[in-house]
Amino acid sequence: MAAYLCPPAVIHGEHAVRTSQIVAEVRDRHPHAAWAPRIDGIAASTGIETRGWMLPLEAAVAPGGGALRAAGIGRAQEALAREGFTGQDVDRAIAALEAIPAPQTVQERTAPAWEAVQSYGEHAARGALQIAGLDVADVDCLITSNSTTPALPGLDVALANRLSLRDDVMLLPATQWACVAGTRSLALAADLVAADPDRVVLVVISEALSTTYQPADDTLESLIVRLLFADTAVAAVVTGRRRRESVLRLDAAWHHTLPGTQDLHRLETRADGNHFVMDRRGPRAVQETVTAMWEWLRVRHQDDPEAWHPDVLLAHPGGTRVLEYMEQTMPDTWPSGLLEHSRASYTSGNRGGAAVFDILRRAHDAGQKPGSRAVLYAAAPGLSATALAGEWL
Repeated sequence: MAAYLCPPAVIHGEHAVRTSQIVAEVRDRHPHAAWAPRIDGIAASTGIETRGWMLPLEAAVAPGGGALRAAGIGRAQEALAREGFTGQDVDRAIAALEAIPAPQTVQERTAPAWEAVQSYGEHAARGALQIAGLDVADVDCLITSNSTTPALPGLDVALANRLSLRDDVMLLPATQWACVAGTRSLALAADLVAADPDRVVLVVISEALSTTYQPADDTLESLIVRLLFADTAVAAVVTGRRRRESVLRLDAAWHHTLPGTQDLHRLETRADGNHFVMDRRGPRAVQETVTAMWEWLRVRHQDDPEAWHPDVLLAHPGGTRVLEYMEQTMPDTWPSGLLEHSRASYTSGNRGGAAVFDILRRAHDAGQKPGSRAVLYAAAPGLSATALAGEWL
């Protein structure tokens, strides 16, 4: 396995949403929640002050059209009339019902986000091609991922049309990769170029995680979801032959899935849109994948276990709690600060599948010495993890 990665393009959500805005909105809506007295401390513990969304906060908390409008005002009027209401009484009843705030429907939440995901994805794709010194005509394969805005046809077909890709380009959509999209897409791209070194693979991940912001939910887990997520689109080019623009060589990939953990983190689609559900056992399960990754690296470098260590660790384990676990469990001989770019990325939100590319871009911009050893890692609902080992060029 030898694949070459060009620097990624990273497009952050253009609407800055401050943590103080979220806290104010949630406190006003759920003043009697069990966690309400602790909301300031909970918010501060995330370490996030601002995150970027593709749509403004107002779009997430706005009332929907309501059940009455969905059912049809005309049918409601007919039903009231059949029950003996006068015309004036019917008008008053309809007006009163229309004035009652209702949650947005899944269509109201998802449709504008889907448009944004396509637009941001296109922007990132064009940026990645420009960075790589390539044109859309050079693309042989397009890998896409977006987990919170399902559509059929999906992001792959949308971008093929928006970018005017060749009609023989291989399209590989991966809607449900979620947080592991960054590493798993690179692993797949590496396999594709290994089979054909002349192949050019474009990876695009566009996530509107803010669609999981559900104003009516009053659980502690829902509060944390509202505070954590950011919207980001990223893209990068992977080739089988080294280019002048290549910055990282990918040498090996590792995959790991924990059986019986599919309910710990999950996305549920309900009448009012997407709900990301977290179980408090989740971080400990993610830690198991970290331990398994350490073992993979140990075996891979068992001929020189004392001297080998990564020079940079680009990790998206879902939260700072697992980052702390990684620091506590990595070998004592490894240098400190391996996760500094991962931590820096989290200060502006959890980007899901786009996170590893954002972290990679931060490491690239900070400057890496040729020959520096890199490990990329991500875990996702499932619980599933993928890691890559490589070297800076």
